[in-house]
Amino acid sequence: MDPDWFPPLDQALREPPGLLAAGGDLRPARLLAAYERGIFPWYSAQQPILWWAPDPRMVLFPEEFKSSRSLKKTLRNGTCQTRVDHAFSDVIRACAAPRRSGADTWLNADMIASYEELFSLGFGHSVETYSAGELVGGLYGIQLGQVFFGESMFSHRRDASKVALARLVEECRGRDIRLIDCQVASTHLASLGARELPRSGFVALLRRYARRAPRGSWADLSG
Repeated sequence: MDPDWFPPLDQALREPPGLLAAGGDLRPARLLAAYERGIFPWYSAQQPILWWAPDPRMVLFPEEFKSSRSLKKTLRNGTCQTRVDHAFSDVIRACAAPRRSGADTWLNADMIASYEELFSLGFGHSVETYSAGELVGGLYGIQLGQVFFGESMFSHRRDASKVALARLVEECRGRDIRLIDCQVASTHLASLGARELPRSGFVALLRRYARRAPRGSWADLSG
C-alpha cells in the first residue's frame, strides 16, 4: 500500500463511528499522510491497525482555551513547572501505562516506537508537568505546520495534565499554531474550550494550515 493512499473520508463507517480502513503499517510517511487527511490510528491488541476519521471532530482553537478555577489556582501557586520536548519517551510511556480502571491502553510497543521516530524527525512534541522534580503529567502529539494533533495525556496529580494543556496552548499561540486536534468529544475537553466541528470543516482547516515540513524541537526555544 502506498503511504499516501487512504480511502475517501466519506467511506468511513457510522458504526463503529469513523472507522475508515484496516491494515498497513506505522511508517512515518504513512502516519504523516494520515494526519494530513484527518485520519489517525487507534487499535487494541490482537487487532490489525485501524484508521479512523470521526465525524464530528473535536478541536480546540488556542484563543478559545478556558482555564478552570482550579487550574488557575494551580497555575498561580507555582507547585507545578512545565517543559517541552525534554521527556517525550517518558511521556508516551506514561500515557501507555494501565489506567486505574485496569484497562489496557492502545499504545503498544509498535505505536510507541513509531511516535518516537516522529519525535526524532521533528514532528512529534511533548509537554511535561513536574512537581518537585518529578514528572507528574504531560501530553504528546504531532505538529504539521499550524496544526497540533493531540494524541494522549496522563496525570498522576490533580490538574497535572491540564497544566500541560495550558502550556501547550501557550506554545501554540507563540508558534502561530492555529488548531489543536482533540480527535473525539469529551466533557473534560469541552470544559476547557474544545468544541466539535463537522469533519468537512475540520478537513478544510487542515488543507489551509497543515504542512508536512518539520519545524524541529520546541525545546530549542523553550525551557
